[in-house]
Parts: sequence; C-alpha cells; structure tokens
Amino acid sequence: MPDILSSLRWQDIADILIVSYIIYRLILLIRGTRAVQMLLGIFVITIIYFISSQLNLLALHWLLQTFLSSILLIIIIVFQRDIRRALTQMGKTPFLKTPDMAANDLGEIISAAVYMARRRIGALIIIERNNGLRDYIESGFILDARLLQELLVAIFFPMSPMHDGGVIIRDGKIHSAGCLLPLSKNPGIAKRYGTRHRAALGLSEETDAVIIVVSEETQEISIVRNGTITPLSDEEKLTSELQQIFLTQEHTSSLWKNWLNKNDIQQEND
Repeated sequence: MPDILSSLRWQDIADILIVSYIIYRLILLIRGTRAVQMLLGIFVITIIYFISSQLNLLALHWLLQTFLSSILLIIIIVFQRDIRRALTQMGKTPFLKTPDMAANDLGEIISAAVYMARRRIGALIIIERNNGLRDYIESGFILDARLLQELLVAIFFPMSPMHDGGVIIRDGKIHSAGCLLPLSKNPGIAKRYGTRHRAALGLSEETDAVIIVVSEETQEISIVRNGTITPLSDEEKLTSELQQIFLTQEHTSSLWKNWLNKNDIQQEND
C-alpha cells in the first residue's frame, strides 16, 4: 500500500476526481428516468453474454455478441433524449445565465398556485432557466405580460381558451400561455398522476425548467424538475423550495458577477 501511494502523481489524483465527477453527474442526469431501467437491461444482457461464453452456448453467445458489437450505436439511438439533455446542460454557463427571479415574482407565482389549489383549478406553470423553451413557446399564445397572480388565475380559469396548456415565465414576465409540452414516456410514473404531471415530467427530462403543477382533483401542488415530482403539502414548503432553487442561486450569481466586475476594474487600473 505505501508503494502504491508513493507512486501516485498529482495527475492520477486529478484523473480520478474528474472521472468520479463525470460518473456522479451522469447518475444525477439519469436518476428517476427511463434510462435507469434501460441501463439495467443492458447490464443483464452483458452478464448473460459472459455466462453463455462459459457454458459454451454457441447460438446465444453469437446472438449477444452481435448485439453488443453495436452497443455504442444502440446507446446513442435509445438514449438520444438523455444525451441531448446532458450536452445541453454541459454547454450552459451556470453563473452568468442564472435567471433573475426576484422575491416578489416568486410571491406572485406562489400566491396564484395556492389560490388555484384551494379552488380546484388545475395549472401548469413553467419557469424558464438556462435552457431555452422556444419550441414550446411557439406552440402557444405570446402574451409578454406582467407577472401577476390575478392574470395567472385568469389564464387557468376553466372557461379560459388557454387553460389547457402551460404558461411559460421568462425574465420575470408571463411570456406565453396555452403551450403544449411533451408527455413523459417514463413507465415508472405513479398511476395517480394525470396528463399535467406527465407533461411537466416530459419537459423536465429535456430541459432544466422548473414546473409547478396544481392538481384540480387532489388540490395538491407539486414542483417538477430534473425528471422528478416533488409534492408539497403547504404554502410554506412551496415557498421554501422555490426560494432555495432561485433566490440562493441568484445570490451566488450576484457574488460571481461582482467578483468579475472587481477584477475588470483592477485590470483597467493596472
């Protein structure tokens, strides 16, 4: 053991840390999605392949060998949505592009969600973050309106022509309404969740948007992000969750920007 430690270079330690971080990020990306079941299926097939080789099962071994020889192409085809999502998240700038969600904007969204839940009004509110939602915005009606509780409630009122789709909030404004979202194909979704929750999950699997779902049947409010549904029991938990997502990151972003500005000023003085 001492010989191994003495032969370690700093490059080896950096290599191990980088690979560990990549594996960790991949696990976070596929957690709660259909990719987990598919990876388990590929792992089982690989185990059977080695067993067939040991037992001299020629036909089965040849069949699995043919399948596994094209495994890279199969993974790209099967996991194209997850790969696209991963590459999109890798290409984003986590500090400089964090959405500027002010506390009063969150207050309007929270008040609207709680109001609609108490009156059994279903709602689907999407807050855009780093990944653009242009494809989904184009499927709805452009409003570019001020973010107000009353307007959100009016949009999702059952007699409204735009209540069936989702509302997309961009840059602190109600950008569009009646937007159509992709339904999740994850077979592990609980049966109690309806179309709204499946649409929210589908969008969260492809983008980093935060989606608030209000169920008219159960009066339950949920936050959907990164392919995961988080039911919230009361207004306090909803407020805490949204503040943790947006206001904490906004504070981090401000600190980062201030640090960059100070460096720029120092360089100009030098």
